[in-house]
Amino acid sequence: MDFLCKFAPDAVLSTIHHLLSTITISMSSIEVKGLSKQYGSQKAIDGISFSLEKGEIVGFLGPNGAGKSTTMKILAGCLKAGSGKAFINGIDVSEDPVASKKITGYLPESNPLYADMYIREYLSFIADIHQIADKKKAVEEIIDTVKLLPEAGKKIGQLSKGYKQRVGLAAALIHQPDVLILDEPTTGLDPNQIVEIREVIREYGRKRAVLFSTHILQEVEAICDRVLIIHQGKIITDNSLRNLQRQQQQNIVRVVLGESVEERVWKEIPALHSFRKTGELEWELEGDDPEKIKKQLLALSLQNNWNLVSLQSENRSLEDIFRGLTKSPNHE
Repeated sequence: MDFLCKFAPDAVLSTIHHLLSTITISMSSIEVKGLSKQYGSQKAIDGISFSLEKGEIVGFLGPNGAGKSTTMKILAGCLKAGSGKAFINGIDVSEDPVASKKITGYLPESNPLYADMYIREYLSFIADIHQIADKKKAVEEIIDTVKLLPEAGKKIGQLSKGYKQRVGLAAALIHQPDVLILDEPTTGLDPNQIVEIREVIREYGRKRAVLFSTHILQEVEAICDRVLIIHQGKIITDNSLRNLQRQQQQNIVRVVLGESVEERVWKEIPALHSFRKTGELEWELEGDDPEKIKKQLLALSLQNNWNLVSLQSENRSLEDIFRGLTKSPNHE
């Protein structure tokens, strides 16, 4: 490179630097750099950055209005960013949206469909958009993949919400995209359908990058190794599920009493950081050392002659972690 710097014209050096930059970007299936979007005075997303590699299935979590759907719309080329960059396999989404859309599958939260079209008719239409050579084969294969065959002869408007969701997923997958962006993909599905679609996503994600948002945290625990949490337009967590649980391991002690007690009694347990009533006689206690909490609680129960029906400790679930990271500072 030093030799080139001495003798190559500036235009050649500029081209080389551009190529090297492109190679660096293309190592990630999804690359987001300093992405922002503002609606009036409200910042939907505020300078967020993250990346997904091939073979990763990443859960994208956040409260309503946190910026999940806005981010996904920008990645899918349906919305322009205010500032920052988004790349799909090294392609700048804002500069070449057609090329990026060719390798991206997107299922939006609203899942717009043509109600008067038959399922095969609609999927054939989507196949034409993507210029799929053998569209009949592609349509039949994707119908089988997402388990649409029992309803395949119907118009989309005749389908249940769950089957409409499957049609939307089929449309996102039919062109075999390198990157899959799913916004609430299991909305409206019954428990059996959720398991089936979960398997489709897991299998699809073995060789591709999948980013999906959901409010069903069990879905993330079931198929994701990594979690992105966005809150008030900023990424507040980007970590593997295992590391996140380890870092947030402020264990919980659950206690069921034989009689009701007032909240003030918990202040007599020094090891306790916080407490929450979860039932008429049930409490959730949190602290750094659950064993110390249990010992101090046993001593307090003997002192007050309480009847301890149940006393057990457990690790924090993803739901507990999510609530802890995204609750308002003023939340009690």
